Amino acid sequence: MEKKTAEKEEKKQKKQRKQGKQILKERIESFPQHKVLLIVLDIIFINLSSFLALWLRFNMKISDIELWYVDSIVSAALVNTVGTVLIFAVLKLYSSLWRFASIKELVYVIEGCIASILLNIFFYFFTYKPIFRSYFLLYGASLFLLTCVSRFSYRLVRLLYRSNIHGRHVRNTMIIGAGEACNVVMKELELSTELDARICCVIDDDVKKQGTYIHGVKVVGGRDKILEYAERYAINEIIVAIPSASKVEQRKILAICQQVQGCELKILPGVYQLVNGEVSVSKLRNVEIEDLLGRDPIQITTEKIGRYVSDKVVLVTGGGGSIGSELCRQIAANGVRQLIIFDIYENNAYDIQQELKRTYPNLDLVVLIGSVRNGRKVNSVFEKYRPDIVYHAAAHKHVPLMEDSPNEAIKNNVFGTYKVALAADRYKTSKFVLISTDKAVNPTNIMGASKRMCEMIIQVFNNRSKTEYVAVRFGNVLGSNGSVIPLFRKQIEEGGPVTVTHPDIIRYFMTIPEAVSLVLQAGASAKGGEIFVLDMGKPVKIADLARNMIRLSGLKEGVDIEIKYTGLRPGEKLYEELLMEEEGLKGTENELIHIGRPLEFQEEEFLKDLEELYQEAYAETDQMKRIVKKIVPTYHLREADIIRDQKIQSGWKKDFQDTRTNLPTAFLNRGVADMDVAHYEEQMGKEEN
Repeated sequence: MEKKTAEKEEKKQKKQRKQGKQILKERIESFPQHKVLLIVLDIIFINLSSFLALWLRFNMKISDIELWYVDSIVSAALVNTVGTVLIFAVLKLYSSLWRFASIKELVYVIEGCIASILLNIFFYFFTYKPIFRSYFLLYGASLFLLTCVSRFSYRLVRLLYRSNIHGRHVRNTMIIGAGEACNVVMKELELSTELDARICCVIDDDVKKQGTYIHGVKVVGGRDKILEYAERYAINEIIVAIPSASKVEQRKILAICQQVQGCELKILPGVYQLVNGEVSVSKLRNVEIEDLLGRDPIQITTEKIGRYVSDKVVLVTGGGGSIGSELCRQIAANGVRQLIIFDIYENNAYDIQQELKRTYPNLDLVVLIGSVRNGRKVNSVFEKYRPDIVYHAAAHKHVPLMEDSPNEAIKNNVFGTYKVALAADRYKTSKFVLISTDKAVNPTNIMGASKRMCEMIIQVFNNRSKTEYVAVRFGNVLGSNGSVIPLFRKQIEEGGPVTVTHPDIIRYFMTIPEAVSLVLQAGASAKGGEIFVLDMGKPVKIADLARNMIRLSGLKEGVDIEIKYTGLRPGEKLYEELLMEEEGLKGTENELIHIGRPLEFQEEEFLKDLEELYQEAYAETDQMKRIVKKIVPTYHLREADIIRDQKIQSGWKKDFQDTRTNLPTAFLNRGVADMDVAHYEEQMGKEEN
C-alpha cells in the first residue's frame, strides 16, 4: 500500500516537473526578442562604460591605465552587471515602446544610471577595492550615453530612412491646429513605417503660436495663410487636427481648404478621442460632405431621456428605416424594458434586429412584420404588448413617387397614422410621438399635405384622449434612404453627370442622430399637443452641395464631371419652411428646439372630411389631390403638376376596359385588412343579423 502511494506521489511530482518545464519553455519562447536584444546590449554597455571611465581617466591612453584599477573593475563586473540590469528592469526600460519614447523614458534612463552609480559606490566602499573618485562620474556619463544610443537610435534611423525612401512619392502635408492633437499626429506620422507624409507647415489662428516650431516644423500663420502656403509647398494633403473646434468653425476652415486643387482633406473626428488618449493617425478620416454642412450638435439631456424610456415598453413603427432604426439604437441604449419594432419591409427589420441582438444581447426585443394600414394587425399588437410609448416613424416619404400614387400616400401616411394613434388611445398608451417633416409646411406635394393632416390628427386626438400626442418636425436627413447625398456619390462614381433639379433650390439638413435626439427629447418633454421644431441653421444650396462633393472626390466641375440641371420634379419646391407664420414660436429648455403653436381648425368638420377621404382613397379616386386641397388649405397645387396629372389620368381610361375574370374573387370582398376592430365587429354583427 505504501509502495503504491510512493509511486503515485512520484508520478505526481514528475508531472509537476514536466508542467513546470513546459511553462518555462513557453515563457522563454514568448519572451519578446527586442527585450533580449536590449538586455544583451546593456550587458555589453555596462562593462564597456566601466572601461571607458578608466580610458578617459588616463587621458585615453590604454598603456597608462594602472592594473589594480582594471582588477577592481573586473571583480565588480558581475555584481555591477546583474545589479544594473535588475535596476533597469524595475524602471521598465525593457518594457517601453521606444519608437514612442519621450521625456518620461529619458528620466527613467537617468534614474537607472544614478542607481547604478550608487550600486558601484556601495560595492567599492564595502569591498575596499581601489578606485579613483572620478570613476563614478565618468562611468555614469558613459552608461547614460550608451543607454540612450540603444534606446533612441531607432527614431534617428527611422527619420534618416524616411528621408531617403520616399522621394517623389512623399505626400506634402499641412496640419491645421497647433495643439496637443497636432503634436500626437505629427509624432506618429514621423515614426510610421507605412505613412509617407512630409509635414511642411502648421497653421493656427493663435498669434502666440505663430512663428514657433513643433517638432521642427514652423507654425506659419492663421487660416488666412492656408492657400498661400499650400501653393508654396505644393501641398497635396491637409489634416485638420482641431477636435475641440465647433462644427461651424470646422466648416469655415474646410471651406478654405477646399479651394486647394488636388488636395486630400482629412480630419480628426472629435474631442473625446483627445481626452481618452485615442488621437492617432488611425483615427484620421477623409472629410465627408457632412463635415461641410455641419454645425454644433444639439445638446440633449440624456439622463432625462434615459429616465423617460427606462423600464418602459416602447413601440417603434417603421423601425427598420433610417430614422426608425436610429430610434431603436438610442432607445435600446437607455434601459428600455421591451422594444417592439414594427415594419412592413422585412429586410430592414432583419438588419436592425441582428444589430441590436449583437450590441444588446440582454435586450427584450420583439420584431414584427406588418402594415400600419392594417387596423386589425395594429390593434392586435397593442392588445398583446400594451406599449407605454409609441414612436410613429412609418410613412411613405418619397415626394415624386407619391405624386404618382397619391392614394397610397393618404392610405399609408394619413390613415396609417390614424389607426396607430387610435390604438394608442384604445390601449392607454402614455405618449405618442409622430415623426413629421418640414414639407408639411405650406405643402406643394401630396406627401407634405398628408403629413400636415397627420399633425392635425395628432392635435385632434390630444384634445380628446388621456394619451399625450406630440409631433416632431425636421428637414432632410443626411444619408437616409432616398437622400440626395447617396445619389450624388453614386453619380460621381459612375462618372456623372451629377443631376440637380434647379440651380437655386435650397434645403435644410441634419444628421440622423440629431433628428433622433430631437424626437427623444420631444417624447421626454412633451405635455401633449406640441409640434417640436428644430433650429436647423442655414439652408444649403443643393448645387453648392454637388460642387463640394465633386471637389471632395478630387475632381473638377466642368473638366472631370458635369452638373446637369433637370428641372423641378413633380411636387417639388425651391425651398422648405419649418414653420407657418400663424404657428409662431415658443422656446424650450434647449435653445435649438422650439415649439410651434397648434393651428386652429374645426375638429368635427375635419373628422367628417377624413371619413369621406377614407372612402375615396380605397375607391381609388383620381381626384385625390383636389380632395386633399379642400382639407388642407395651405396645400398649393402647382399648375404644371395639375396638367401632368390630367395627362396621366386620361391615359388610364383608354386602357384595360374589360376587367371581367372567371377566377374566384367573392371572398376578397369580405376582407378586413383595412378595417379597424370596431368597424370589423360592426360588419360582422350585420352579417350575423
